[in-house]
Amino acid sequence: MLDFTLKQAGIGKLEYDHRRIRLYLGQNMQNSAQTILITGCSTGIGYCTAMTLKNRGHRVIASARKLEDIEKLIAQGFEAVQLDLADSDSIQVAVKQVLQLTDGKCDVLFNNAAFGQPGAVEDLSREVLRQQFETNFFGTHELTNLLIPVMRKQGHGRIIYNSSVLGLVALTYRGAYNASKFALEGLADTLRLELHGTNIYISLIEPGPILSDFRKNSLALFQQNIQVEDSLHRETYTLMAERLTKEGAAVPFTLPASAVAKKVLHAVEAKKPRCRYYVTFPTYLFGFLKRILSTTWLDYCLRKV
Repeated sequence: MLDFTLKQAGIGKLEYDHRRIRLYLGQNMQNSAQTILITGCSTGIGYCTAMTLKNRGHRVIASARKLEDIEKLIAQGFEAVQLDLADSDSIQVAVKQVLQLTDGKCDVLFNNAAFGQPGAVEDLSREVLRQQFETNFFGTHELTNLLIPVMRKQGHGRIIYNSSVLGLVALTYRGAYNASKFALEGLADTLRLELHGTNIYISLIEPGPILSDFRKNSLALFQQNIQVEDSLHRETYTLMAERLTKEGAAVPFTLPASAVAKKVLHAVEAKKPRCRYYVTFPTYLFGFLKRILSTTWLDYCLRKV
């Protein structure tokens, strides 16, 4: 019956299949080029995602904290602006530069830039905790709030937060980072509720272990901000330092940055992006365990990690 109907309409079977594929893509993916601002593009997830989206045909405005990284990005064909999330003036200037480049347009913001401050909670000073939140939370919040009016005016937008499995569960000696990601998830969840019906979508990416410079940067902060010799946790810190200095994947199930870029690509192009994207097996595992275990049993499992 289908073949007879297609013959009557003058449509070949192969052409019909292609039309079905195009219809599916039209219903589920936005294929037009988007203007996308990404923070933290010097290396790792930010750089890989920027390259992936650029190769896909999107207009990517890459940002980084250091001027030398901006120069490298420009040399590789990116439009790039300097942006330090710990500096409000830097955020304000960067947003103005982006909007000048794009004639006031921003379709997607990928809040990627962040760092992790290791250390036991009782060894974290108020100032060290403040530094963690300035970049991972307050700077991200300020940047997002500057671009929401742009998205409201143009009638659409995507705001994607790079969170972590540590925004779902807490692991020992990562208290500052845990807290910043838990706070970020709470803010993103609230923003999603408040922006319902505006055609501005909010997505959280929740990676587990990813190959990047994250551990190297964390080691430098650990050495700078934690007084190891005065700590009751100094024996554990010795083991922590070994893990942070290990080359390559320090833990099982580590994936390359492209695993995150793939999920960001879906959040950018899908007609209806997901609210949450799990990345790596540990995120799926701990997300499942958090749903089925009591707090006591979940704590027992987390202490073993």
